[in-house]
Amino acid sequence: MIKINNLHKSFGKNQILKGLDLQISKGGIIAILGPNGSGKTTLIKAILGMVLPESGTILIDEHNIKKGSSYREQIDYLPQLANFPNNLKLKELLRMIKDLRSRESSKDQELINLFELTPYLNKKLGHLSGGTRQKVNLVLALMYDSPLIILDEPTSGLDPVSLLHLKELLLQEKQAGKTILLSSHITSFVEEMADELVFLLEGKIYFQGSIEQLKQQSKQSNFERAIASILEQ
Repeated sequence: MIKINNLHKSFGKNQILKGLDLQISKGGIIAILGPNGSGKTTLIKAILGMVLPESGTILIDEHNIKKGSSYREQIDYLPQLANFPNNLKLKELLRMIKDLRSRESSKDQELINLFELTPYLNKKLGHLSGGTRQKVNLVLALMYDSPLIILDEPTSGLDPVSLLHLKELLLQEKQAGKTILLSSHITSFVEEMADELVFLLEGKIYFQGSIEQLKQQSKQSNFERAIASILEQ
């Protein structure tokens, strides 16, 4: 599904990705973890073509992303911070996104109902709370039937009921054969949802494997302690 070879990216004198190599197979939920500044968001944005690396290759389904942007049509993305136009109503934003995409959404109304957003359709986005804006963010990220889903901190601001809905949605997408990349600081969410971990440290892949494999490697029975043991080295 995703093959990355010798990826380098710097911002000024700050080298973020240092020859990163990564392979992700099709299907399942993969959590991208690492401390602040490890390169998680830069990696995600490089896959999306939003950040241009100095060197290295990124292949998605054998397509080199440098050779065209059409591959993005097969990706759904939830950014960590959604900067919506405050003067737009929610229904206007949904219509705008539909106009920008080349295919129709079949799940937008289902998601609106699930996250109880119908009362907000005629409200301006600038008047919505942070938690409601995150639900809108999730609707936009999941309303298209794309094989690759990338979620950056998807649980931010969600109430317990909405978090439960998110978990159920991700399991449904996984069962449908989707590949889901997610970045989260909530270790309990990662432990419950992830089939595989990719742990970044200082711009390189420090670990890739299952949670149980990480526990064995770190000689820790607790997931949080296994993560902490990496950071304390």
